[in-house]
Amino acid sequence: MVSMTTPSLNNSPIGVMDSGVGGISVLKHIHALLPHENLLYFADSHYAPYGSKSAEVITQRCISITDYLISQHAKTIVVACNTATAAAITTLRGRYQIPIIGMEPAVKPAAEATKNGIIGVLATVGTLKSAQFAALLENYGKDIKVITQGCEGLVECVENGALNTPQTKALITHYCAPLLAEGADTIVLGCTHYPFLRETIAEVIGNSITLIDTGAAVAMQLKRQLDTHKLHASHLHQAHITFNTNSTLPNAAEVIDTLWGACSQTPYTVVTHKPE
Repeated sequence: MVSMTTPSLNNSPIGVMDSGVGGISVLKHIHALLPHENLLYFADSHYAPYGSKSAEVITQRCISITDYLISQHAKTIVVACNTATAAAITTLRGRYQIPIIGMEPAVKPAAEATKNGIIGVLATVGTLKSAQFAALLENYGKDIKVITQGCEGLVECVENGALNTPQTKALITHYCAPLLAEGADTIVLGCTHYPFLRETIAEVIGNSITLIDTGAAVAMQLKRQLDTHKLHASHLHQAHITFNTNSTLPNAAEVIDTLWGACSQTPYTVVTHKPE
């Protein structure tokens, strides 16, 4: 087991990781709920998307990133990626002695929200093939119809900042068509990149269909962990946010700026790392 000690543990940062910039959608919920917390984000964009990679490769990437975040004194880790959670969360929790929060597609809330008993799930192929997702369907999908759709290419659209281009809209139209044909009235955004495409998806499917993601629920679970372990930062603490990326795209920092937007007045910096 790997543990950490630091003299100012409460004001140490919360580490958040994702296969790329998608986890910033979760980071926004975390910052809104916990505005006094330092946040340390790592976008593993050079290795995105995770959805097409083996569980072994994803787990090694998660270990490498967690080691880095802990070296920067992260007091807890949020795996803001459904695919990485499915592949690596058990290994991470067995290896490190700090709270580690994962996430999963919002099948349960979608099952509760649907009015006609038909939901769709947009996710990466890796998430849809995982044992974790199979367990979700077993637990919450028995009494409803669930249509799943792997969405190759959408992660790359977000990584490139192409949120509402004709090409992105064409992909979304293609992937949503089977869900609409089956009559889904609720669609799960089962990848943290996809909330950044929410407006474009709504343009394609209309406003009568409910879109659900788990960003707010993950932030609440993080807060509960901080409560349990008494790890909250002081309310007098001035927070800072650091975005780390190993993207080699020339517009990587610009994409982060765009996705984070005018989320708050909290200062932030973007740090670029050479890919390992």
